[in-house]
Amino acid sequence: SNSHSLSPKKISSGAIKVVEKLQLNGYQSYLVGGCVRDLLMGVKPKDFDVATNATPEQVKELFNRSRIIGRRFQIVHVRVGSEIIEVTTFRAQHTDKKNGPNKSQRSSKGMLLRDNTFGSVEEDAIRRDFTMNALYYCPKKNSISDYVDGLADINNRIIRIIGEPLQRYREDPVRILRAIRFSVKLGFSIEIGSSIAINKSRLLLADISPARLFDEVLKLFMNG
Repeated sequence: SNSHSLSPKKISSGAIKVVEKLQLNGYQSYLVGGCVRDLLMGVKPKDFDVATNATPEQVKELFNRSRIIGRRFQIVHVRVGSEIIEVTTFRAQHTDKKNGPNKSQRSSKGMLLRDNTFGSVEEDAIRRDFTMNALYYCPKKNSISDYVDGLADINNRIIRIIGEPLQRYREDPVRILRAIRFSVKLGFSIEIGSSIAINKSRLLLADISPARLFDEVLKLFMNG
């Protein structure tokens, strides 16, 4: 979509350099997630995330000042000047076929433990949590790729979980807290299906590690 209100002037030069270098080397790359949502709303993003079809190793090869972090879900931190840009590889929705190449590991309660199957940009979009966080912006073309009607939801100020709400909260119950935090922070309303499922899934939060809950509660206090 080229009809959007995003102003490239608010994008950090570091983020643009990372996207352009990946593209110059033949990879697809976009700004993605919360920074695109914030830019569309006229808010200055606090950090910039890039998504690409380059693997973590390929990204690390391109950028001298970069390191791969994470075991379960590898991402690359690329340092540009004083900025750190987070680069992730497109991932596909894991399937539950026994021992297939896309087998994901889940806990006995259906929580996702591993999610390392690389995919296309379209597959990456439907794996993300909310439609408003699944927009891909190309600075070079000044265009937004939207596979989940996220632009419409941002315009209507709606938080909508992507996919079947109960299943998506079961995969990662922290999404429940994220939905509520975003609705308060952004002044958005939670779409009815996404909201009803919160009530049915809320007890799943008891299974989340204290460390992750602590991180998420810190965000409730620190991020306005």
